[in-house]
Parts: sequence; C-alpha cells; structure tokens
Amino acid sequence: MSDAPVVLFDGTCTFCNGAVHFIIDRERNGELQFAPVQSEPARALLERAAGPERARVLVEGATGSGSPDTVVLVENGELYTHSTAALRIARRLRAPWSLVTLFVVVPRFIRDAVYRWFARHRYQWFGREDSCRVPTPELRARFLA
Repeated sequence: MSDAPVVLFDGTCTFCNGAVHFIIDRERNGELQFAPVQSEPARALLERAAGPERARVLVEGATGSGSPDTVVLVENGELYTHSTAALRIARRLRAPWSLVTLFVVVPRFIRDAVYRWFARHRYQWFGREDSCRVPTPELRARFLA
C-alpha cells in the first residue's frame, strides 16, 4: 500500500458513492485513494491508524448499528473524521469546490453537528445499495484492493 491519502466511505450509501465520483472528477492531483469502509483493506488501515476498538466504531457506526456514520480520511498517518475529513478532502479539489474549506472558520462542534444530522438522513434521502459498488476498470487503480 502506498503512502497516498485514503478516503474511506460507506460503500452501501448511494450519496457516499456519488461523492467519491464527484471527488475523483474534481480532484486537482488525482492522488487520493479510496476504499469502502466495510472492506478488509479499510479495516486493516483503520486498525493501524486508530487501533482495533476505534476501527470497529468507525466501521459499525457510533451506535453499533452496522452503518458507518462518517467519512474517514487517513493522511500522513493521521485519521480525520466528520466535517474535518470533508474539509481536508475539499481542499484537494479544483476551484470553486476548494472554497468549501472556508467553512473551517465555523467551530468544529457546529460543523460536526450539521454533518451528523445529514449523515443520519442520507439513506432516507438518497437510498442505500445492497452491497458496495465495484469500481470501473479505469478507476480500479484508485481503490485499495
């Protein structure tokens, strides 16, 4: 596995899968890698970065429902979640999308409250897949295997 930053996302969330494609299409340098948080490579990466217990919470969600409730960015050995992960991902996008990073001035507890509210409703609004999507052959190199 390379030292590239990795975005871990809910592979069964329709919105999350769309967000990954949005990021790929608008990323400046194409250096991000991706993996569904439910995958074995993601679990191993999380366990290395955060330990087994925190990895379990990130994969199963804070409530233990089995539904992840945050995007995760692993960058330079550091783990970022919720709005901080989203903003760190956004700074890698081309303008005008990178301007989203201006929301860093909003206190994290407010950003994260909004993030969590959206995350609780994403299946209801956008739907859920029965399984993680398989990337196209062109995108496969950007996904951890």
